[in-house]
Amino acid sequence: MKIWIITLFPQYFSSFMDLGIIGSVLKGKRGAQFEVIPVSLREFSPNDYKGVDDSPFGGGPGMVIRADVLKAALMGIVERGSYGENFKDKLHVIYPSPRGRVWENSFCKEFAGEHFGQSSKDLVFICGRYEGIDERFIEKYVDLEISLGDFILTGGELATMVILDSTLRFVSGVLGNKESAQFESFQNQKLEGPQYTRPREFEGLEVPSILLSGNHGEISKYQENERIRVTEKFRPDLLGDKS
Repeated sequence: MKIWIITLFPQYFSSFMDLGIIGSVLKGKRGAQFEVIPVSLREFSPNDYKGVDDSPFGGGPGMVIRADVLKAALMGIVERGSYGENFKDKLHVIYPSPRGRVWENSFCKEFAGEHFGQSSKDLVFICGRYEGIDERFIEKYVDLEISLGDFILTGGELATMVILDSTLRFVSGVLGNKESAQFESFQNQKLEGPQYTRPREFEGLEVPSILLSGNHGEISKYQENERIRVTEKFRPDLLGDKS
C-alpha cells in the first residue's frame, strides 16, 4: 500500500520513515507492507522560482496554496503510480484542516479498519501551509478532512504524521504484543493505569504490593480499578454522567 504525501517540506518525514516502530513498519520489518512517499509540491510549480502560493482574492493576510499547483502534484502521483484515468477509484485524498472531523480514538480505529485493509485504496495526504489551500481543489479532489483539535499548526506535516502514527498502531502486526493496544488510554473510555518497573523502591516510594503478589486475578481487578480511578481524576468526561 502506498501513502503519498504532498508537502513543501519532504525532509519533515525523514526521521518518521526511519526511526521507531513506524520506521520498522515502513521498512517491512513487522509484516505490514506500507510505503510512504513524500512528494515535493515545488516540483510542480509553473514558475521558475518554484512558487506555489498567491495572495487571496478579496484581500486578507497571508498566502493561499494554488489549486492548479496542487492538481499538477496530484496528477504527478497518478502518473507515477500508474493509477490511470479512473484514479479517484484508487486513491483516497485527505486534507488535515481545522474544519475536518475531529481525530479521536474511535475515529482512529475506524480509519485504520477502513483504509489499511488488503483492498484499501492508496492514500494521498495534502499538507497545507500559510492560510490554507484553494477551496476549489478541496471541492474537486479532497475526500476527507481531518482536524486534530481546536488549535492551529504551521503546516499539515505534523498532523499527517500524527494521523499515520496513531492509525498504524491498530494495524495487525505493528505492535509487538497484540494486546498492547487493548489496554492503552482511551480504550473502553478509560485512561491507562499507572505503570511500574524496577527498581522496586525509588526515593522512598514502593511498587504496590498487589503487583508483586503473583495473584493474576487480583492484579487484574486492581489494574481495572486503577484505570477507573485515574480516569475519574484526570478525564472524568470519558466516563460520562453517572448521575
